[in-house]
Amino acid sequence: MKICSTAQMRFLEAKTIAEKKISGSQLMENAGKGTVDLILAYYGDCKGKRIAVFAGPGNNGGDGFVVARHLHLLGARVTLFLLSTPDRLGPDAAFHFKLLPADLQWSTLAAEEDVAALAWQGDIIVDALLGTGLNRQVSGVFKRVIEFINNAEVPVVAVDIPSGLNADSGCLWGSCVKAALTATYGLVKSGLVQYPGVDYVGELEVVDIGIPPKVVAQAGINSFSIIKEVAASFLPPRKSMDHKGSHGHVLVVAGSRGKTGAALLAGAGALRSGAGLVSLCVPEKLNSIFEGHCLEAMTLPLAGLGGYALANSDYGAIARAAGNKRSLVVGPGLGTAPETAALVNQLVRHLPQPLVLDADALNTLDLESLVPERGKRVRIITPHPGEMARLTGLSSSKIQNDRLQVAAAFAREHGVIVVLKGAATVIAGPDNRLAVNSSGNSGMGSGGMGDVLAGVIAGLLAQNVEPFQAVCLGVYAHGLAGDILAETGPYGYLASELAAVLPLVWAELHGVA
Repeated sequence: MKICSTAQMRFLEAKTIAEKKISGSQLMENAGKGTVDLILAYYGDCKGKRIAVFAGPGNNGGDGFVVARHLHLLGARVTLFLLSTPDRLGPDAAFHFKLLPADLQWSTLAAEEDVAALAWQGDIIVDALLGTGLNRQVSGVFKRVIEFINNAEVPVVAVDIPSGLNADSGCLWGSCVKAALTATYGLVKSGLVQYPGVDYVGELEVVDIGIPPKVVAQAGINSFSIIKEVAASFLPPRKSMDHKGSHGHVLVVAGSRGKTGAALLAGAGALRSGAGLVSLCVPEKLNSIFEGHCLEAMTLPLAGLGGYALANSDYGAIARAAGNKRSLVVGPGLGTAPETAALVNQLVRHLPQPLVLDADALNTLDLESLVPERGKRVRIITPHPGEMARLTGLSSSKIQNDRLQVAAAFAREHGVIVVLKGAATVIAGPDNRLAVNSSGNSGMGSGGMGDVLAGVIAGLLAQNVEPFQAVCLGVYAHGLAGDILAETGPYGYLASELAAVLPLVWAELHGVA
């Protein structure tokens, strides 16, 4: 499912109008009529139902006029509340305002006092207040109307986007309408699939407003939402005569005293991803822990820092072990001693295999280590917002307020694939591809989940899945495993339990493919 920015959507509409001789008022008609079709599909026959349409002065309000007209003609008892005066409307909106039936009731809400005196009660509200062009905090009469809408206790249908939502980032412009259904036009705007915006969208439906597929292709949109059908399309093929050697070998460089669990979880993620073999490079004095807890993995004990952590002196042994491996995980529970940091950066600089860098590998990563290999070798980083803050020098709040653009900029600059973890995880590639994950839940906010994810991604790489697709599939499958566990309880499940249900995820995805 493609997603776009507001700038890209404006380009699509302008190009359609210019090249396909479709007027802006016709696009508005298509949008409003499509919204009415969705209202009927979700809420049934509207004849006799009391429906309020709140319309702003821009094109979003014009869409609302079309909705009001069609609902009125279907027999609904429509009341239109206009937060403008007719003389301030843009040309397309004014065109549709003039088409309103003479017997359709409408009034102006010019001041906060008008909203305070509002006594409307009914069945459905249509939010056509503020569209994708909003770029400032909501205030005044608009804020009061949004408060009225959210307190009305009836289903709210948002026109294109809930009013008050940043269409690009998913952040809120102060106040925001909480919709039960959002009818978005043409393509999904990126803010609709990012948090906190997701919590305000309700059911999300796309209305075809007449933008030709050829025009969409010309826009060069490389962003998409990872839904089940998309993830299933990335599954690695399996042949009936395949064996463990067919599905690759993952090397996990992880673990230190007090953090053996992280390495074990990464190994479990790789094994549960379907990789044929997994080996763990581990501190030699901790080897008995690994051999006793992960029977399916092999181990390579290394002397490192007194046998309790890995060090740069282990580089030669790890490089030799990596020779026949298709991918590596580096970082879970590795520690941050200077000798360990030197090892991480040596691996990043010199190993030809795809590397998934997580946890302590990110905490010790020198960005200059990425430079010699930019565009040549696959490096995947999996930071949470705090780790991304260290890597970029930005604050965590700045990152959370602009997740897509921060991830995209870092991926381009450093030639890596970025997995910016969190609700609606963002994946950004150095080739400008962007994806936003749709699976997962807040119950996954516990220790070890990221270690499993790193292993899953590396396991898919070992099965020769194209790197960006491997990341998207891994992130979605990891989230879906969490969703399966959440069916029995919203939280309290463990990372090891999540790894254990991954076979159910693969079965579900193969059923879609």
